[in-house]
Amino acid sequence: MVTANQKPDTTISITEKAAMKIKHFIEKEKAVDGSGLRVGVKGGGCSGLVYTLTVSTDPQEDDKIIDDKGVKVFIPKKSYIFLAGMVLDFSDGLNGKGFVFENPNAKKTCGCGNSFAV
Repeated sequence: MVTANQKPDTTISITEKAAMKIKHFIEKEKAVDGSGLRVGVKGGGCSGLVYTLTVSTDPQEDDKIIDDKGVKVFIPKKSYIFLAGMVLDFSDGLNGKGFVFENPNAKKTCGCGNSFAV
């Protein structure tokens, strides 16, 4: 919770587990140095918006670039407003395997965790 004197967290961060998986995917794609994970949002899913993830070899002109735990994350500015403050994690437990989005902007999410509404 943000108090009157605090500013909300506007960065995007990733956990160690997510960073290891991102590095694995970048190596698997045989991507060049400077490659990273493009995280975005597009319309769709059962809640209205859906997360997108792709390995990208270079940032676009309008990308916000975050370097966390040795991994570059590229976020298009149009998506950033929906993702500010998010933590990207990775789960490989019994309940499913994949990236987990802990997004403080999501007012509603669907059961799969990949779709949300603001």
